[in-house]
Amino acid sequence: MKYLIILLMFISCAQKETNERRSFSGQALGTSYNVQFYSDHQFPVQEKFDSVIAAINHSMSTYIPDSDISRINAGDTTVVVDDMFKEVLNQSREVYEVTAGYYDPTVGILVNAYGFGPGKPIKQLDDKVLDSLKHYVGLDEINLSSQGRIKKENSAVYIDFNSIAKGYCIDRIGVMLEQNSVTDYLIEMGGELRGRGTNLEKKSAWKVGIENIDAPVEDRTYTTIVALTDRGMAGSGNYRKFRIDSATGKRFVHTVNPLTGLAEKTDVLSATVIASTCAIADAYATACMAMGLERSKKVLESLDNVDAYLLYAAGDTTAVYMSNGFGKYLVE
Repeated sequence: MKYLIILLMFISCAQKETNERRSFSGQALGTSYNVQFYSDHQFPVQEKFDSVIAAINHSMSTYIPDSDISRINAGDTTVVVDDMFKEVLNQSREVYEVTAGYYDPTVGILVNAYGFGPGKPIKQLDDKVLDSLKHYVGLDEINLSSQGRIKKENSAVYIDFNSIAKGYCIDRIGVMLEQNSVTDYLIEMGGELRGRGTNLEKKSAWKVGIENIDAPVEDRTYTTIVALTDRGMAGSGNYRKFRIDSATGKRFVHTVNPLTGLAEKTDVLSATVIASTCAIADAYATACMAMGLERSKKVLESLDNVDAYLLYAAGDTTAVYMSNGFGKYLVE
């Protein structure tokens, strides 16, 4: 699934001799990345960036067999998790509680069963099998011991941080830049973003676009431009893989519901979330896809520091819902 937010205006230039604009790009975590920042001194940024990526992968990549999370999922009870794993677990638990379980990183066993993850899909996924798998879903099924080991109520519980890890990785890259005295930067990875300070060349906030979901892949356009300063922004959606209800003509996407175990219809086609960190934005964007429009509205109305732009199915067309605070990010 391709995330929806497209980075704008990667233009190479130098703002001034004492504050040089630097940028680099490549592939990481199975997707592309672009980083631009201003700095008045040199430091081994690519080396430090690669170190962050390696640490994230070792801690929580389900695609690496000997990562900590893969070993835990395989039943290894001797793994002592690092501080990053603990932080992501705590952030996940926060969103899990606020969304009443609609965001749940233990849904991985169902994601694999449907063939959307690294595990092998189950060929005959009937109600009986789903009922069995649901017993292994629930973030309250896992705890962290005082020694830093994950304790599972059932050994079959499968932890999958892929819906938050990319956002968290972007946050950690931001921390790395800040530790090297960088105060103005924009990080983009697979459509997720974190911006701090300003675009010094433009003398304005960093500006990014939200993709028009009706535009063809080969000619993408943007419905909205937002200014991103000291915030994280993430998107989720599988609107290019939708179904048409034969009775109503309404468009729906299918998202695995952690509470029912079903790949259920949801009227939210895409969710773009802005929050204090990219990890939190990432998690809530995923949650909105599972909750649907009305539940998403209620959750967003209860949050002070999280805002969202939701595209949803309205009859045979699409409509937009913006949370009360999202308007302040819009660029006229």
